[in-house]
Amino acid sequence: MSILKLFCHVDDFCQWLTRWENAKLLGMTRKRGPAPRMSMSEVMTILIHFHQSHYRDFKAYYRQQVCTHMRSEFPALVSYTRFVELIPSTLPAMSLYLRVRFGQRTGVAFIDSTTLSVCHNKRIGRHRVFADVARRGKSSMGWFYGFKLHLIVNDQGELLAVQLTPGNIDDRKPVPQMTKKLWGKLVGDRGYLSQTLFEQLFARGLQLITPLRKNMQNQLVVLEDKLLTRKRFVIETIVDQLKNISQIEHTRHRSTTNFIVNLIAGLIAYTWQAKKPSLHLSDRDMALLPALV
Repeated sequence: MSILKLFCHVDDFCQWLTRWENAKLLGMTRKRGPAPRMSMSEVMTILIHFHQSHYRDFKAYYRQQVCTHMRSEFPALVSYTRFVELIPSTLPAMSLYLRVRFGQRTGVAFIDSTTLSVCHNKRIGRHRVFADVARRGKSSMGWFYGFKLHLIVNDQGELLAVQLTPGNIDDRKPVPQMTKKLWGKLVGDRGYLSQTLFEQLFARGLQLITPLRKNMQNQLVVLEDKLLTRKRFVIETIVDQLKNISQIEHTRHRSTTNFIVNLIAGLIAYTWQAKKPSLHLSDRDMALLPALV
């Protein structure tokens, strides 16, 4: 998408946010001192657009792309060092903007988690940036040090819920909080198998569907549910795009706040993606997937 369209949408959101802030409804506080040359919407636009570009390093993107080819779009550009200082101030607005970009609930959702390593395993002992918040964890790919990103998406590939936890948190723990407003069917992998969790969600009108383990007794499974478990490639493809296109994972962070802002900006960039992984379910297909009431 064009950077002009992105800026217009972000700027409209920031103006709406300013009106609420002036009405003292958000409780956001501003730092004392002169206002920065660049507006909040300009900083947010650059952060999001970086994840839509093909650059893998933000410093190179800002100096080679923004400062060289985008001075007409951003006439009040500041130095790279000053821009990095402005990044933490965008965290509240970026978090709210991501919530605005969430998709619609359709009655079919997929859940999964992915690892976000903050350093190589050999450097865990001397890592300091995330020493108080990151934890060792283990996934199907082995041990890692960092965080877990938990995602819920609908059948159209749109984000419905996001949560970040330390790497040692069980995948099932954030599910009740993330699914409070969901209904219908929730499809996950074997890591979400839990009779207690199933009953808890079922009581709220949400059916948790997972494959069975090999050592479990065979159970009667509705054909539609069995077919949905084979469509989990949707969320796995989304995770792959977030890591390889939006680049939400790298080990060069020097600030916890900037790490979170980078993650949120990558998720927002994905929501603006023109073509998302989707099941392309028709109204007839949805009718064959009866939702719980």
